[in-house]
Amino acid sequence: MRLLHVVTLLSDDGAYGGPTSVATGQLQECAARGHQVELVSLWRGSSPAPARVGSVPVRTRPARSLLPGRFTGLMHPLLVGDLWRSMGRADVVHIHAGRDLVSLTALGLAVLARKRFLTQTHGMVEPRRRAAVRLFDRVYVPLLRRSRGCLVLTERERRAVAEVVGPDGPPLLRLPNGVRPSRAGSAPHRQREREVLFLARLHPRKRPDAFVEMAALVHRRVPDARFTLYGADEGSLAEVRRLIAAHGLERAVSYRGALGHAEAVSAYAKAAVYVLPSVDEPFPMTVIEALCAGTPVVCTDTCGMADELARRDAAVVTDGSPQAMADAVCDLLADDSRRDALVDAGHRAVEEAFSIHAVADRLEEIYRKLCRATSAVRSNSA
Repeated sequence: MRLLHVVTLLSDDGAYGGPTSVATGQLQECAARGHQVELVSLWRGSSPAPARVGSVPVRTRPARSLLPGRFTGLMHPLLVGDLWRSMGRADVVHIHAGRDLVSLTALGLAVLARKRFLTQTHGMVEPRRRAAVRLFDRVYVPLLRRSRGCLVLTERERRAVAEVVGPDGPPLLRLPNGVRPSRAGSAPHRQREREVLFLARLHPRKRPDAFVEMAALVHRRVPDARFTLYGADEGSLAEVRRLIAAHGLERAVSYRGALGHAEAVSAYAKAAVYVLPSVDEPFPMTVIEALCAGTPVVCTDTCGMADELARRDAAVVTDGSPQAMADAVCDLLADDSRRDALVDAGHRAVEEAFSIHAVADRLEEIYRKLCRATSAVRSNSA
């Protein structure tokens, strides 16, 4: 099959996060299975746009801000022609759809081209009451309803998308995110530095401030522990720096900016513990990537995969308070056997529940059904 995926943004700092990682991961696995794949996106970075991401050919245009909003207003006029030509060659069009101009354009072109297409919303399409969103949705939601299936991560996301699209919406199909299981390249825990890692956007929902508060509590009990925050600033960096200074943690806590994907993988592999304090996180790829790197994870009970991880004892699930997260981190830093057990359970969870192989099996099934339906329509109209 000839598969086209559309995602809003590729960048050298990984700013668009999960949707980009998911799209490239799905396409790499599909390419390994012999399918012809292509990714169309905007590009933002200090270096020239890549021609490929791994095994995936990429077609990009420079991101330009045409409307307010960090991602909502990004677009490039020439991307319209790129999308149209790529859709003409594709058997399957798969749009990673947020509320933004790239997604809106891709949806509109797919409808104009009379393509049977899929959407995947990554927790980005939830009920919103702001006037600007309601105005955008007057065009966006009718197009979203034209998809032949919308892929959702969790039951919570299914309910949210159902509320947005209403009873006339497409079938909502559950599909987890996945990574390629690998135990190579990660150092054994006893050889790792006593570093506690935060790797996410510095946005209020990610709660980097709670990470610093947690670090202050751990530092009192484990003075040689070090804490590193990585991620693009989305409004919380000033508060993070204020808290570091207020707690006198300048030597223990550092912020080191955003990382590309390869650098992020290396950061996971060197850390002793990964902490994600964010709330209502639908399905954080960073947690799966940390598990894959053999790094114990501390997360909150509102994380979309928290129940599965807790059931498997593959992560420490807390109520998200700095004290609870600090207790979990201190226990892990002090107990080698507990860390080893979490790592083994984390690897099993990735292989059995979050493997890209299982995700691609399900995607191929969905794609083939879509292609059969398209062929049947063409035969009936011939």
